[in-house]
Amino acid sequence: MTIRLIVVDDDPLVRAGLAFMLGGADDLEIVGEGADGSEAEALVDRLSPDVVLMDIRMPVVDGLTATETLRRRPEAPEIIVLTTFHADEQVLRALRAGAAGFVLKDTPPTEIVAAVRRVAAGDPVLSPAVTRQLVTHVAGRTHGTRRAAATERLISLAEREREVAVAVGRGRSNAEIAATLFMSVPTVKTHVSRILAKLGLNNRVQIALLAHDAGLLDEEEPT
Repeated sequence: MTIRLIVVDDDPLVRAGLAFMLGGADDLEIVGEGADGSEAEALVDRLSPDVVLMDIRMPVVDGLTATETLRRRPEAPEIIVLTTFHADEQVLRALRAGAAGFVLKDTPPTEIVAAVRRVAAGDPVLSPAVTRQLVTHVAGRTHGTRRAAATERLISLAEREREVAVAVGRGRSNAEIAATLFMSVPTVKTHVSRILAKLGLNNRVQIALLAHDAGLLDEEEPT
């Protein structure tokens, strides 16, 4: 199956470079390009991409706003944020809005292709280690209103689901969660799927951020 891509970036050289890099993969096809976030929604309507590569900083409508708009759609494409920074507040907000991950613009071509394939298959780009780093070093202190809202959302989780959510927030892989909580990997996957469905989330990164916001990661980790 060919993965249909749209690239949205205000720099024509970046768009050309990505088109050149990604065009060599037999299973990827760039079906459209945009120079600003304001063009993203019309492009998605017309071209029905599987994945959007979205620059986070653009002059008229930035990638964050465009990501939030697209991810609210019923048939939303997956979004990978393009950035020159490893992690900052805008990247964090894009992940909260449902972006599947982010890649640096100087990422090697083979890694960008691999990221697109992973996202198209339903997996987030961020590894458990990167998720843990993001939550620890970028999320910062949580405002009281956000903590209250996150706590309220997590009430719907069963005790076992809550334990899995905390483990995801700590950057654990499915295998590590299974070993820690004494369950099988398929059972962990089932719990993660139920958590996503109950909370209306798109991926594990959002679970991790919600667990952080609720203060669940402040508790001492069991040994």
